Amino acid sequence: METIIYNGKVYVDKDHFEEALYIKDGLIVAVGSNQEIMELAGEGCEKLDAGGKTILPGFIDSHLHLLSVGEYLVLPRLRDARTIDELVEIGRKFIEDKPKLVEGGLIAGGWNQDLFTGEKRMPSRHDLDRISREIPIIFERVCGHVATANTKALELAGLFDEIPKLEGGTIELEEDGTPSGILNEGEAFSYVARHFPRPSLEELESYYISAIDHAVSFGLTSVHSTDARDNNYKEIFELLKKLKREGKLLLRFRHQINLEEPDNLRDFLASEYQDESYDEQLYLGPLKLFKDGSLGGRTALLSKEYQDEPGNFGIEVISNERMDELVGLAHEGAMQVVTHVIGDEAASRVLDSYEKVIKGGNKLRHGLVHTQITDLKLLERIRDLEVACLVQPIFLDYDLHIVDDRVGPELASTSYAFKTMNKLGINTSYGTDSPIEELNPFPGIYCAVTRKDLEGYPERGHYPDERVSLEEAIDSYTLGGAHIEFNEDRKGRLKPGYLADLVILNRDIFTIPEEEIKDLKVELTMVGGRVVYKKDDKK
Repeated sequence: METIIYNGKVYVDKDHFEEALYIKDGLIVAVGSNQEIMELAGEGCEKLDAGGKTILPGFIDSHLHLLSVGEYLVLPRLRDARTIDELVEIGRKFIEDKPKLVEGGLIAGGWNQDLFTGEKRMPSRHDLDRISREIPIIFERVCGHVATANTKALELAGLFDEIPKLEGGTIELEEDGTPSGILNEGEAFSYVARHFPRPSLEELESYYISAIDHAVSFGLTSVHSTDARDNNYKEIFELLKKLKREGKLLLRFRHQINLEEPDNLRDFLASEYQDESYDEQLYLGPLKLFKDGSLGGRTALLSKEYQDEPGNFGIEVISNERMDELVGLAHEGAMQVVTHVIGDEAASRVLDSYEKVIKGGNKLRHGLVHTQITDLKLLERIRDLEVACLVQPIFLDYDLHIVDDRVGPELASTSYAFKTMNKLGINTSYGTDSPIEELNPFPGIYCAVTRKDLEGYPERGHYPDERVSLEEAIDSYTLGGAHIEFNEDRKGRLKPGYLADLVILNRDIFTIPEEEIKDLKVELTMVGGRVVYKKDDKK
């Protein structure tokens, strides 16, 4: 199959643009002027007029949760709540409107107490009891590291009889020793959620299909997704293979596999990791681990106590000993590792684990996901160990309002240090951690370039020395993601020999005011030379 896209503004590299591309069998064969490329057209070659619009490499989101994106598209929009009363009302209305969806319970997410206009506290079980005392409910905070359960859910978990001691989480208690409903970190959440019915395979498939359609409409051509976990990894692997076989996997999918039980990791390395059927569309990626929590929930692991909560240093989700064991197993099996670290202490401890296995260079490209709270010494250590950083500039939209209060201005001034990372030569790749944030890449590019929230605050930008250039931001959202998956010579550029993964924009990102970058739209998305999204197409 041959395709020519002409009459465009093709971003090839910094200060290098062309007019047209020639695509054959899913690869870019040539780029050049309209005349040069048109001369290559064979009989039956499809010609696509770009109408003078800008063409970029397809975006690569280096860390999200695609399955959860699909779930969020059908669940109540808790992120819209601006008071606890509104949160309760959103839950009530959802149960009233969609009773079949909540027969076994309701798990949803997105609330943020910092955005409440009244009392800025976390909701308790008593608040969720106003939604229902009969249906078990868990509402996750937007960060995914704190949740609130109602009394029914806590009763099902037996938490009024006994409070377990958890290694990677805490169950908060009221003054009388009964659970408040607030669950900190994954082990506490899982302890309660395991009593809810699991989605059927049909439901999981529908979530993926919805999320994939959503993703390609925003120009995502590759995603690195953490969906496969200790309790579901085999069924997730098979489900993605099924979607691929049936032609429903419209983008490229790289697994980030969250296995925190050593026996499961050994099983994976001996079985699925040896499967040679994976290819450039569906492929296995790194072991994904969690070292700490979130800044908003004050569970990110810091080297100094929280400025706005003295005595609290955050939560360590996985012990150093368990981290060493898992990293060692993965490294021995030639499997890359990327680890969730938000606090500076979390990053430092994970680097300790990496350093024990990295000999003669970080050949497996082990990475840190988020890497938010840092100082220069920590960043220099990341550089020296050749560790990659998978970051989410869109987090600035919210975090710039809280980071000074959480960690103090001195440490805040060296955090979200995207420009410094680039200057030090650290490979950075961008993403959204969706559904924590919308998977639209343009607000993230805007935040990286302006250091402002989506309302344009602050006027000069948040620690503006860390602003990156537009080209740096685009490259981190394309070539940076390709690098972490060892495909920088194959993806992330519009050059001969690269995969024909691209997007056509509705406006020129290089000439519009930077304040308008966040509002850009995708006209067309192509994966491997195949159009997978076109604006105004009716399905």
